[in-house]
Amino acid sequence: MNRLTSARTPAGRTTAGRARADGGTPARALAGRTRLAAAGGALLLVAAAGSAAAADKAPLDAPRKAAGGGVAEPRLTGTAKLHRTAGDVIHFSFDAHGGGIDTRGTFRFSHYVEGEGSYAQGRMDCLVSGGPVTVATGVVTKSDLPGLKGKRVGFSVTNDGQRLGYSWAATSDPRSAKDLPQCVSSAPYERVERGGFDVVPFEPEL
Repeated sequence: MNRLTSARTPAGRTTAGRARADGGTPARALAGRTRLAAAGGALLLVAAAGSAAAADKAPLDAPRKAAGGGVAEPRLTGTAKLHRTAGDVIHFSFDAHGGGIDTRGTFRFSHYVEGEGSYAQGRMDCLVSGGPVTVATGVVTKSDLPGLKGKRVGFSVTNDGQRLGYSWAATSDPRSAKDLPQCVSSAPYERVERGGFDVVPFEPEL
């Protein structure tokens, strides 16, 4: 994750100013250093439909079949601290249940350096899996970063729970996506240092 809207000089110092809101709450952006040189790509989810009146369900509407014919509820839960050699304190937490566009639950992330930074929390609204990776999104409902509330952000987690990515990896600012679609994020390139995530994948029946 990134301390948003800040940049690093070669010596490793943050060039953004350090400002605090009244009451001592860090109002400085969650912004930060990402080692990602470039990120791109999109997840295209298309449902084939014969007509508006008799359209098939979109893939993200369908429950995942469990072994034995039952239905296993997908989930993404847990808390982890990410690995950063510079000493940044970065945490992500998820408590998401259900799959596709019926996903419900909460998320929270924070990024602090030398006691300054910001946090965000919100409600999950999508979860989908493919191969060893699960992608989820949610809408921010509370944050001390101006302009972030109401924005959708994306997350990606390897199904072993030990790597993570996020939708603002290429921009260092979760506010940068004007209209992020559901279930869109970057590759999970960050490594977990402590903790981890529990994933039950959601694999749509196509």
